[in-house]
Amino acid sequence: MEDYTELAEQILQQESDLQFVEFSNQSAIQIGNAILEMATNEQKLIAVDIRRNGQVLFHAKMEGTGPNNDRWIERKINVVNHFGHSSYYMHVLYKSWNTTIEENAFVDPMEYAAEGGSFPIIIKNVGHIGTISVSGLEGHEDHGLIIAVLKDFLKC
Repeated sequence: MEDYTELAEQILQQESDLQFVEFSNQSAIQIGNAILEMATNEQKLIAVDIRRNGQVLFHAKMEGTGPNNDRWIERKINVVNHFGHSSYYMHVLYKSWNTTIEENAFVDPMEYAAEGGSFPIIIKNVGHIGTISVSGLEGHEDHGLIIAVLKDFLKC
């Protein structure tokens, strides 16, 4: 069995490091556009969704994406909102336990997807207030796009 400890700790550190002092509609637009630009530069087709307190602040889909990407985004967001961690962290955690989210947390797999691609928007000294989500690539790549853009945006 593979050891996921280091990867899980790395993702938790990202959640700790990549926190905001404030998060505005303009922040969502800037981050969403930066994710799209990075995907374009890497010739990757994705959908992006950014929400604060359940309200969609940014949603865009590149050519070649469709309703299935929206469904994946919804399922990943449900994981973040339920567990308070990125969907990729939950994916790695369940892999480390050699189980699935459905078996361990008793959630409907049609409603929850513990795969990479949804990251919590966390306000320092406040907590989780939203999500930044990407769909269209392998889970670790969706996660990686979000992390790369947040590191640049937050100057981390």
